[in-house]
Amino acid sequence: MEGAMQADAKIRSESGTESGPRGPACSLRHFACEQNLLSRPDGSASFLQGVAEKSRERLIRNTCEAVVLGTLHPRTSITVVLQVISDAGSLLACCLNAACMALVDAGVPMRALFCGVTCALNSDGTLVLDPTAKQEKEARAILTFALDSVERKLLMSTTKGLYSDAELQQCLAAAQAASQHVFRFYRESLQRRYSKS
Repeated sequence: MEGAMQADAKIRSESGTESGPRGPACSLRHFACEQNLLSRPDGSASFLQGVAEKSRERLIRNTCEAVVLGTLHPRTSITVVLQVISDAGSLLACCLNAACMALVDAGVPMRALFCGVTCALNSDGTLVLDPTAKQEKEARAILTFALDSVERKLLMSTTKGLYSDAELQQCLAAAQAASQHVFRFYRESLQRRYSKS
């Protein structure tokens, strides 16, 4: 998911390439995260990770609202600004990851962290995690999931294309496994950031 997202947050990287159950196609591309980029906002993050605007905005908003502990701060508005710098595929998942890191950087209380993972199904049924834009165009189905960090519970899903129930479950299981890599990257990124202070 090399679509770069800038919300509001020094470059952290990890190679998320581990062969999955269906071979090397079930691996994540390189991650990079930069926090505290902007001087004025309370929190900022840029997330690199190599869908229509209003729909994407609604999906991100609903996911954020599902984890943010808004009752702790009634009559408080939280604004998350995401700017697409480039889109090399898996854009919604990248947006979700950027939004989560920006909320963390701002110190917004959440019941859990969340991440986005996109899967594509090729015409032969091959599952590809974190598809590029080219792979997305060639895929017969694209599925994006938002998962929480506590129970790997599904917070949101959106799909496009044709797939069976079995393929949906297979993609969800692959996304849940891949989310471990994203959450580990979050932890390591935050540890590096706060160990410097």
